[in-house]
Amino acid sequence: MKLKRNKILITGGSKGIGKEMALRFLALGNQVIITGRNTYALRSLQEAYPQLIIYQCDLNKSEEINGLLDFVKADHPDLNILINNAGVQFNYDLSEKNKVMHWVYEEMSTNLIAPINLATGLIEVLEKNENSAIVNVSSALAFVPKQSAPIYSASKAGLHNFTQVLRYQLEGRIKVFELIPPLVDTGMTNGRGSGKISPKELVSAFVYAFQQDQFEINVGKVKVLRWLHRLYPSGAERMMRFK
Repeated sequence: MKLKRNKILITGGSKGIGKEMALRFLALGNQVIITGRNTYALRSLQEAYPQLIIYQCDLNKSEEINGLLDFVKADHPDLNILINNAGVQFNYDLSEKNKVMHWVYEEMSTNLIAPINLATGLIEVLEKNENSAIVNVSSALAFVPKQSAPIYSASKAGLHNFTQVLRYQLEGRIKVFELIPPLVDTGMTNGRGSGKISPKELVSAFVYAFQQDQFEINVGKVKVLRWLHRLYPSGAERMMRFK
């Protein structure tokens, strides 16, 4: 992949991993569109970086996703890279069904349904432009689920499988990447786990692999976890169970 002169859409781009991606790609000489739910956060970032293009969008609402698709098709038909980065994670016990179903729907909508909608909805735009790609950000929990994050783990497993099939179907037309981070130090992971890497470290690893056309990008401890899971599945599952 060429790292310059692209037009890139990044969901969840006002904070955390998405923000770091947006600033890195801006610095490399690209046009960047970011989405987020918080209008204030989007505008504050745009004030600091006026070249950013912002679009407020709640990925839990299909009508707002449709609005984003219309916006891109009408105003940015030269878009050539989509990065499905936005994600949410809640920790809970599924036996408390009546208390947690709203979290279940939000995780599935944000982490799986929205990336599917955006990827399929923008195929016709992306394939008309050179150096086109779709990047889906999944998780190590797609392979070894975490006991306290049942639906997050399931949604990321679904995103992993969707990404693989999308790569097969779009072969020769659009490159399809999967970024698989370890635990990253963001607002979403406050109070969870240890040994986190920074968003800057993650994005550096991603950009290098992206340029090399490494379609499945395992970062840091994810490599060890997946290797362990192949050789000793029960050990890897036990290690992740109570994290």
